[in-house]
Amino acid sequence: MTKKIYVIHENSEWTAPLFQRFEELGLPYEDWHMANGHIDLTEAPPEGIFYNRMSASSHTRGHRYAPEYTSAVLAWLESYGRKVLNNSRALQLEISKVNQYSALKVFDIPVPRTIAAYGKEELLKAASNFNGPFITKHNRAGKGLGVQLFQSQSALETYVNSSNFDDSIDGITLLQDYIEAPEPYIVRCEFIGGKFLYAVQVDTSEGFELCPADACQIGDQFCPITEQPEEPEPKFRIVKDFVLPLQSNYEAFLQANGITFAGIEIITDKNGNVYAYDVNTNTNYNRDAEEKAGIYGMKAIAEFLGKELHV
Repeated sequence: MTKKIYVIHENSEWTAPLFQRFEELGLPYEDWHMANGHIDLTEAPPEGIFYNRMSASSHTRGHRYAPEYTSAVLAWLESYGRKVLNNSRALQLEISKVNQYSALKVFDIPVPRTIAAYGKEELLKAASNFNGPFITKHNRAGKGLGVQLFQSQSALETYVNSSNFDDSIDGITLLQDYIEAPEPYIVRCEFIGGKFLYAVQVDTSEGFELCPADACQIGDQFCPITEQPEEPEPKFRIVKDFVLPLQSNYEAFLQANGITFAGIEIITDKNGNVYAYDVNTNTNYNRDAEEKAGIYGMKAIAEFLGKELHV
């Protein structure tokens, strides 16, 4: 039987660009969608390599338990010695920012001061530890879920006790120092094969739902009452010759945690301090930004997987 590349995921819109690259390169592959399924633990998995693209935001697409099922699938694969790219440890980090921050700190990568709270009363207690503005976010998130800015503990209390309160799917809410950037953007650093590929600057002036995938884009939104420039600034722009501070630390962090492919989001404060605040192991790419820069993430992933398949 021919060895294949098996892609483990729960969102077909995000995998379509990758499958197109497989077709162009003539690589054999199979789609393993985690919306449902079954595995016989007494039977060996097929031969090949397995690329895990499970997402922390799967519950927003009706796949509440896809990460848990994926965890079972990866345990099965790894017990038989199959090569898994973005393995079980990577999945643990994908679905928990607490795990991410704890692992990043081991490699001396700065992260924002963060408190994890379970329960509304504990969430409000934790807020008393912040003297200035702070943000909340979901521990299991993706796409900026749960990100809100608060100026005071009382403002958080009003929100938490309202019908608008949005709890994290795992019940854990993070409170985090608000990192004020001098300009309204963050930088997402893309890694393939555990090595830095490129950095994309992301405009955050309209909010924090930052998924760069083409399927997530709804078009640029601009104020209708002001004159618009002929060529509005794109939301995503690849930065030429970007120098990533502590690049070797990031690459060591990825290797130690079984992460082959990732997008790591960083932000710089007004004093020039750089913080990592999110690790995405199901990283996506923006087509317009890549075409302008002449560099293609999904193509690079497909080429890397093709080489791994034939090792």
